Amino acid sequence: MKFLVDVCAGRRLAEWLRARGHEAAEVRQRASNMEDDDILAWAYAEGRVVVTVDKDFGALAVALEQPHHGIIRLPDVSAVQRQHLIEQVLAKHQSDLEDGAIVTVTRTRIRVRMR
Repeated sequence: MKFLVDVCAGRRLAEWLRARGHEAAEVRQRASNMEDDDILAWAYAEGRVVVTVDKDFGALAVALEQPHHGIIRLPDVSAVQRQHLIEQVLAKHQSDLEDGAIVTVTRTRIRVRMR
């Protein structure tokens, strides 16, 4: 899969995704202060799933109906837990992400919102 990892989600997560054979670009490679709507547009243009800790992406995608190719939100997940939880998401919900789902991952559950 192709991902765009937001600055807040961390470099280690992007490296971990690449080590598992995924294509993972990082927002910090272009600009660490990039606006959320620009991040979403970049990911959409390149067919990437956004990985972020930021809650604003849900609002952009749902309330403002900005186009996207999937979003993984990790709003209250520590950096230590992220890799393990992303692994679970990919094992169970990769096809949902490929269909443009918004997957919200917390310490206690995974919620999938389809388009």
